Amino acid sequence: MIYEFRYLAPKTASELVAILDGNKADGKILAGGTDLIPNIRNGLQKPRLVIDIKKYAGADKLAFGSDGLTMGPAVTINDILRSRDARERFPVLCECAHELASHQIRNRATVAGNVVNASPCSDMAPALLCLGASAVLRSASGERVVPFAKFFAGVKKTVLSPGEFLERIIVPASAAGATGRYLKLKRIAGHDLGIVGVLMTRAGGALRFAVSSAAPTPVLVESVTLKDSPDEAASKVLAAVSPISDVRGTKEYREHMIGVYVRRLLAEVK
Repeated sequence: MIYEFRYLAPKTASELVAILDGNKADGKILAGGTDLIPNIRNGLQKPRLVIDIKKYAGADKLAFGSDGLTMGPAVTINDILRSRDARERFPVLCECAHELASHQIRNRATVAGNVVNASPCSDMAPALLCLGASAVLRSASGERVVPFAKFFAGVKKTVLSPGEFLERIIVPASAAGATGRYLKLKRIAGHDLGIVGVLMTRAGGALRFAVSSAAPTPVLVESVTLKDSPDEAASKVLAAVSPISDVRGTKEYREHMIGVYVRRLLAEVK
C-alpha cells in the first residue's frame, strides 16, 4: 500500500518537543518501528508526520549512576542485553528482554517503544513494574515522572498526553540485585507473541509478581509474602488479573498456567 507522509529527525530534545507540540493530532514517533512501520504498511495507521526519535543527542543513552539505570528512548532491547550494568545489577530486566521476539527484532525494538505501545503482552513491562521503574515524560510544558505502576491506562493506552514523549526510563539503584525469573508461554518456540507471562522478583524478604497477557494492562502484584503457601500465592496473583479467551488461548488455560508459573517460580527463585 502506497502511503505518503512527512518525515522529520530532530537533532535535539528541544527540537523534538517543539515538533510534537505542533503536531499533537497526527504526528507519530518512530523509535524501533517494529509496530509503527507494519501498521502504516497495512493501513492501520496513517500519520501525516513521522518523527524519528533516534537522531537527537542522548536518545540512545544507557548508563548506571546514583539514580540507577537510565535509558533513553532509542535504547534497544539488545542494548540492554549487551549492557554489563543491566546484566550484573538488574538480571530480571535481561530475563524479560531475552524473551522478546527474535534477535533481529530485538536489534530494532526499543524498551521505550515496547512500553509506550502498551500491549497487554509487553515483555519489558513486567521487569519495569517489579523493579519499581519510573518514566520521565517530557513536553512543551516541562517534565513529569510517572511510576510504571501508574503508566498503563488500558489496552494500547498510557498516561502520555498529546505532545508528550517518554524521554527516559529510570530503574532505581535500590532495585539492583533483585533476583527473579520470567516464564513466558508461547504458541511456538521462538518469537511468537505470548499467551501469558509471569515474572517473580525477590529482594530481601519482599516478593513481587508481574503478569502479562492476562488483563487490559500488565499487572503488578505486591500482596504475596514469604508466609504464603504456593496455593495462597497463586490465589493472590489470580485475583489481581482478568484474562480473556481469544485466538491464542482460553481464559481457563491462562488462569491454569498463571497458577503453574507462580508455584514454579516460588520453588526456583531464591
